[in-house]
Amino acid sequence: MTIQPGEKIPSLILHHKTADGVEEISTEEIFNGKKIVLFALPGAFTPTCSASHLPGYVVKSDEIFAKGVDRIVCLSVNDAFVMGAWGEQQNVEDRVMMIADGSGYFTQAVGLEFDRRQGGMGMRSQRYAMIVNDGVVELLNIEAPAKLEVSDADTILASL
Repeated sequence: MTIQPGEKIPSLILHHKTADGVEEISTEEIFNGKKIVLFALPGAFTPTCSASHLPGYVVKSDEIFAKGVDRIVCLSVNDAFVMGAWGEQQNVEDRVMMIADGSGYFTQAVGLEFDRRQGGMGMRSQRYAMIVNDGVVELLNIEAPAKLEVSDADTILASL
């Protein structure tokens, strides 16, 4: 079942690449006591994700932070090395935290998995964005397949 506004983010361990290597980070560390914009996408280095989705958040990050957001998080069912390399290639710097859900546990727990096994990509995340305040989902915008209309940075910025 898909997570809904008003529900708490599940307690799980995710991963991210730092200067010291791959580190675990709990959802509590990411979300508790903070206002977070999380956007998720089917895969690092994929066309729409690389050309529009992630770059939009990088470009709009100052405006998003000015609305009281503590952190912007990009999540994908990729490993932390891939997410780290993609973040470097996209020049995210400290604007967007690149989080790896390599096994898809978070994606499954929030009910937003997307079966791309027929296309050779395995189980992936749907494209979506959410605003999370102190671990509770306030807004959830899920994209229709092959679209980028409601989870983009402009739409989320207008919702803050």
